[in-house]
Amino acid sequence: MKEQKPSYLNFDSDKYFWKPDINYRKHPEKYKVGKGEQGVLICEPYKSEIGKFWRFKNADIAEQSSVKIFELFKEYLTHGDFVGADMARKYLQMGFTRARRYFNYKSGKKYDSLNNHKPLQRGTGDPEKEKSAAIFFSKWKQAEADPQYARMKKDWKKNFG
Repeated sequence: MKEQKPSYLNFDSDKYFWKPDINYRKHPEKYKVGKGEQGVLICEPYKSEIGKFWRFKNADIAEQSSVKIFELFKEYLTHGDFVGADMARKYLQMGFTRARRYFNYKSGKKYDSLNNHKPLQRGTGDPEKEKSAAIFFSKWKQAEADPQYARMKKDWKKNFG
């Protein structure tokens, strides 16, 4: 089995598409869809608009959070703002992945930085986070299945990447 190391060890910010000094509402043409959740904690003003609602501590909080973020997703679509919609979709995805991470690992960390970044033991996390993850997963998939979003994403990737 191939030994895995965290991807952040070799991170090169100069090669990263998303930049913290760009207003992506004013310059949406600079936004790239990317893989998964990339750019979600960088792209302003969306990071500030959406991030303040992103919570997954327990199922009730995750439900409120995912509903609010999904409302923002729909609102961005209504205004033809693909970047905002994609960022909201990314926050829903990140709600799933981070809640799963805290379900699998108590600290939320997968690797032991003090021990040559060896993987930590799974199954030590909070069972409540599994419920939070399921809630976010449902909303994330609902967002991805939205026909308007799918059309906009296809067009965006064709035109801007």
